[in-house]
Amino acid sequence: MTKKESFRLEAAAIYLSHIRQAIESLRKTGRFFKYSSLQIALVAGLTFGCSPLESTWPCRGAERLLSSSVEEGAFPGAVLLVGGPDSVGCTVAVGRFGEDYPTRVSDSTVYDLASVTKVVGLTSAIMILVEEGKIELDSPVEAYLPEFQGAVQSDITIRHLLTHTSGLPGWRPIFSETTSRTEAIDSVLLASLESTPGSQYVYSDLGAITLGLVAEKVSGTSLNQFLEERLFGPLGMDWTRFSPPIDWLDRTTPTEYYPWRDKVVHGEVHDENAARLEGVAGHAGLFSIAPDLAKFASWMLDLYHNRVLRTRVPTISAPLVREFVSKQDLPPGSTRALGWDTPSEEGSSAGTLLSLRSFGHTGFTGTSMWIDPELELFVILLTNRVHPSRDNQRIRPIRGQVADSVVLEYLNRRN
Repeated sequence: MTKKESFRLEAAAIYLSHIRQAIESLRKTGRFFKYSSLQIALVAGLTFGCSPLESTWPCRGAERLLSSSVEEGAFPGAVLLVGGPDSVGCTVAVGRFGEDYPTRVSDSTVYDLASVTKVVGLTSAIMILVEEGKIELDSPVEAYLPEFQGAVQSDITIRHLLTHTSGLPGWRPIFSETTSRTEAIDSVLLASLESTPGSQYVYSDLGAITLGLVAEKVSGTSLNQFLEERLFGPLGMDWTRFSPPIDWLDRTTPTEYYPWRDKVVHGEVHDENAARLEGVAGHAGLFSIAPDLAKFASWMLDLYHNRVLRTRVPTISAPLVREFVSKQDLPPGSTRALGWDTPSEEGSSAGTLLSLRSFGHTGFTGTSMWIDPELELFVILLTNRVHPSRDNQRIRPIRGQVADSVVLEYLNRRN
């Protein structure tokens, strides 16, 4: 046996020991619910200091693309994590936190997820509540939220909000129109419709904010507490939350210099309306790291393929998950699923090689996640492309190029 082979065997033995410790720790704390091997490995690595994120294949094409994108100023840095239900395919971390922030990014760097919050947080909460029979997709919103009283709001259903077909405005500067969370919520609940519910697709932050209020009303608790207790805690997503504490600051990337706040936004939610809502909202506000999102994506793949035992929490039936991630064709031609998006024919951030069953979402700050149940593959890309300015739009083609690169390498290795 060579010295190198001996070292690998010793490292493997240490790593297996860490996994056993992680399993025992999860059992003692009541949080062992048939985790997948990827999830156990991630918990072991993050808890006991042994990194599980060594790539099983190198993603050389994607690494070159991301490195050149950093050099060309598309974003200061990026973390890419590609994997499946039982393994990490590759992890790439390139660049730095930003201008005047020399810290190099790593797979433990915290990013503002922006609108990826809509799927990881909001849509998951709604799925859980639908599974429990507390919400029906085609029931009117006002049945759960009587305060929702704008013009003809009675015609808007939960499905309309999830597919961005409610008729609500896409966006309004609530942060400058109001001075408190209470005023901001009232402004959203009284918003007038711009089209008949179900007739047009208009991507709507106001709709997502409203849906977050529905989740809070039905669950009887705040959105952040509900997600921590019902999703992030059970999945071991310890670095995913709204309003991160001050001691996360050194590992969190900055976003934009914004005149409204007269500073570079760092460790606080970038989205202005989410900031007015005190950092907790259905449309934006979550912060996370790539390994946490890998746990979430692995959970979604297991749910989709009905691989999750009923004794594991949280559990959602496979047919319901498949409905949520399938194109709704509402209105005809729209790519939207329930909360999630699906690949469009041209210019999709999913690229051109993920299957038509894929589902995903992007975030304004430069984040994205795509999950392909056919290939059993997920692609997580985290950047802070809005640093120092949102005017930088160079990321637009890069997301799809990265996805195509990793899928090509994955298929070549599989074949």
